[in-house]
Amino acid sequence: MTREKSTYSVQTVEKALDLLDALADEVPPATLPNLSGRLGLSRNKVFRLLATLESRGLVEREEGSGVYRLGVSSVALAQRFINSASIIKHAHPVMEELVRKHDEAVYLTVLLGDEVLFLDMVDCWQNVKTTPMVGKKFPFFTNAAGKVLKALESQEILERLFKRRGRRKDLPDMEMLGSELTAIREKGVAVEQGGLGEGVVTVAVTIRDYAGKVIGALAMLGPSFRMLSDRIENEIIPSLQEGAEVLSMKFGYAPI
Repeated sequence: MTREKSTYSVQTVEKALDLLDALADEVPPATLPNLSGRLGLSRNKVFRLLATLESRGLVEREEGSGVYRLGVSSVALAQRFINSASIIKHAHPVMEELVRKHDEAVYLTVLLGDEVLFLDMVDCWQNVKTTPMVGKKFPFFTNAAGKVLKALESQEILERLFKRRGRRKDLPDMEMLGSELTAIREKGVAVEQGGLGEGVVTVAVTIRDYAGKVIGALAMLGPSFRMLSDRIENEIIPSLQEGAEVLSMKFGYAPI
């Protein structure tokens, strides 16, 4: 006799996973009342779940504010999963070749909601280099990788983002961002200066799968005194596009 998979689900485990999902979103602030309302559970039940996850290092509580966040163990668990993911296995040799050619740091990035996650990197041999960013997340509109990944999404999605985040000072002008994303979509590449730190230039192109869906981006980072406009246009962009095409073909993408 066979049963549906849902028959075997354990409700407490499902709620714990829902709680971890909510903590990963970080919107609104993950306080006990907010988490209780979002999950539709009593505060007492949410507190017990949080206490259990906290005891295993999967959740951490910020003293004073009462805000909960994903703990170190969650990050370590995610990193073990990431290291076995096929996209990294396929991307790493391509990234190594780009670094050998240009001697600048190259990252593999993916989009998580409205943020870009820096999954993997191959560093350069330069004496002056950017701070490693593997495992870090940034709002998509702060950097080239996030913008090139978001460029294919509609204006409606952009409007929902601004509505959800309210009148935060870190948000760019929506009209200007929309125009920039349109230009990025037409060109197929994004270039950003200063979004990830003063004097840091980022260049990024997308990776696609067999259906043409964007599944990630290759990004090259370097200081502005090396990442000059002529070098970016004539050397770096063509190399990144070639590398992204090779990587996309590994996922079945067929360029038109």
